[in-house]
Amino acid sequence: MACAVLSAVGFAGKAIFIKLAYAEVRIDATTLLALRMIFSAPFFAWLAVRAAANPDLPPLSRRDWAWLAWLAFAGYYFSSYLDFLGLEYITAALERIILFTYPAWVLLISAFWFGKRIRRRDAISLALSTTGICAAFVSDLRFAGSARSLWTGAGCVLGASLIYSLYLLGTRDVVLRVGSSRFTGYVVLIAAAFVMMQFAATRPWSALRQPASIYWLALGLAIVSTVLPIIFLVQALQRVSPSMVAICSSIGPVLTILMGGAFLGEPVTAIQLAGAACVLAGVGLITKAG
Repeated sequence: MACAVLSAVGFAGKAIFIKLAYAEVRIDATTLLALRMIFSAPFFAWLAVRAAANPDLPPLSRRDWAWLAWLAFAGYYFSSYLDFLGLEYITAALERIILFTYPAWVLLISAFWFGKRIRRRDAISLALSTTGICAAFVSDLRFAGSARSLWTGAGCVLGASLIYSLYLLGTRDVVLRVGSSRFTGYVVLIAAAFVMMQFAATRPWSALRQPASIYWLALGLAIVSTVLPIIFLVQALQRVSPSMVAICSSIGPVLTILMGGAFLGEPVTAIQLAGAACVLAGVGLITKAG
């Protein structure tokens, strides 16, 4: 449980590092995402090499590589890019609340794509999650400089949550075939290649020259909010049930709200906290139902 909580703390701090970087200098989402991948890629490369040397793992088929490429694109590249882009417009608290609705997306996609029946508990959870997002959105609307920017940022993060849910739906079978360590290492490295291709196509390489403070924030983003949370999450899943990990992870949005107030000076309102509580209650119902 301690590992699960530490993982939630690390992931909750991701938006804080990003917003601090945006406030420090005029850096865009593409450049900051590239720096995050540059600093975190060595760990995942080591993980991939170590997993590839395991003689007990079967060689990857073309189908496996295709799935790894798709999941890397969806889960660690496109979803991350939309998330980073959204944080250019909205608060860290609202971002985390919206992003945490991915279980609701998984439920809806499972219903419409795979024909899974939506039960009464599922409908209540969806209503709670939607109410929570609306409450948090209204809270931020009071402090936003531009309603258009708020809608743009919220839309980007909502898209990130949707894309991440597609990633989750396709992950389980692939992980069982290729192994968890090899899956994690390869997927992140492939996603890093997508990120760097986008950067090379849209930005000059000189854009990577940033002040030392940005490098420190990018390093913190890579280590504290990428590498370490993944390590702690794997350790937690080896010791307690996934449902327990999900319960411990539910503190994430609240932590982001509190850290946003402490480190970014973002407003912490009763409406915002109520919205977070609704989203957590909705996610909790979905998790319990699953």
